Amino acid sequence: MLDPSRIKAALAHHPPRVIDRGVLRPAAVLVFIYPKGGEDTVLFTRRSDQLPNHAGEISFPGGRREPEDLSLEEAALRESEEEMGIHPRDVRILGRLDDFVSVYGYHVTPFVGSLPWPYSFRVNGTEIAEVIEVPLARLCDPAVFHTENWEHKGRLHPVGFFTIDHHQIWGLTAAILRQFLRRIGAIEF
Repeated sequence: MLDPSRIKAALAHHPPRVIDRGVLRPAAVLVFIYPKGGEDTVLFTRRSDQLPNHAGEISFPGGRREPEDLSLEEAALRESEEEMGIHPRDVRILGRLDDFVSVYGYHVTPFVGSLPWPYSFRVNGTEIAEVIEVPLARLCDPAVFHTENWEHKGRLHPVGFFTIDHHQIWGLTAAILRQFLRRIGAIEF
């Protein structure tokens, strides 16, 4: 089991790269880790097929920063509460990762947080079609990861994929996950 203090120290050892937001829309996500069934577990959601953006995609809880959000961290916490019923007071923020830019024009800031377990999620079925909990050890198996070169705006970009059972965790979510796993020393790929 990973000690949250160890995760916090590992993240603090790598100051996050900050990207100038420019005209990009600000958003934030939370990478949650918690001890479920004696194993460190990472939380993902599959977005509803009815949503106008990113329908059916696997992601971390989070979303766009709203005018009432005082910070990106607050935006990630608010969105996590709206989507999964995770109360902000129950979250221990352990740090943050590098800023990312999505192909959809978002400037995404990922935070890492821990939750007590057991925890009763209250899933918003309008936004979330499925809750996906993956043991950290499964995500660290090199056999579940591969990259593909995809063309976007006339240039080839490597796109990462984690394949867990019938789930494809790819794109920005896979990039954030890969960075998290590298920062805590769980993988080398």
